[in-house]
Amino acid sequence: MSFDSKNYEYRPGLLKNRNILITGASDGIGEALALCTAQLGATVILHGRNIKKLESVYDEILALDGVARPSIAPMDLATADSDAYRSLADSIAKEFGQLDGLVHNAGILGEKLSIEQYETIEWQRVMHVNVTAAFALTQVCLPLIREANDPSIIFTSSGVGRKGRAYWGAYAVSKFAIEGLAQVLADENRHTRLRVNCINPGPTRTKLRLAAYPAENRDKLKTPDEILPVYIYLLGPDSQGVTGESLDAQ
Repeated sequence: MSFDSKNYEYRPGLLKNRNILITGASDGIGEALALCTAQLGATVILHGRNIKKLESVYDEILALDGVARPSIAPMDLATADSDAYRSLADSIAKEFGQLDGLVHNAGILGEKLSIEQYETIEWQRVMHVNVTAAFALTQVCLPLIREANDPSIIFTSSGVGRKGRAYWGAYAVSKFAIEGLAQVLADENRHTRLRVNCINPGPTRTKLRLAAYPAENRDKLKTPDEILPVYIYLLGPDSQGVTGESLDAQ
């Protein structure tokens, strides 16, 4: 399925009364999405591992006019155990009762090396943060998501998660796995209200992109704000019935 980002316009209040958890919300795409969804009426739950950065985004949201007070959910995906995931889900349940949206934005690049050179420990670290953590968080949040009338889960994919590319190592393989995880979950929930989709952000002005392409002219890249329409589309009611898809933000 293709998405026409140039012609999609979202209306004020589109996400009113929706509770949306965004991982990796302390900067980049996650921060931009948190601010945008808050402006559209959502109550945003900000996940990240750096509390000071999360507090900064929290303050940015509060500075906006007429927005719901956000919540902060600090957790390091690299070290979190099952108790930490359950505790997070329990806190969301206690404060909000349900989740209308879950956006898996957090991820790490790892090393850009050949498969022959890749260290097993680094491979496991990337796969854990990018895939296993997304699985674990989704699993504990599913009961909260099922309480919503129009729930949506978004996973972050990549062009190298659709066609393998040399030297992208564990990152590319993790994105292939994310595409598979999203497809399986979407098919398991085909006859429910839950929508599960992937988004490929494309070349965007983020820290991860800078790490992957340090010599690139960043001024030619889209900013996180410029690629948000597809996220808003999938989080809101306009995408009802759309599930099991992998969409491009650009």
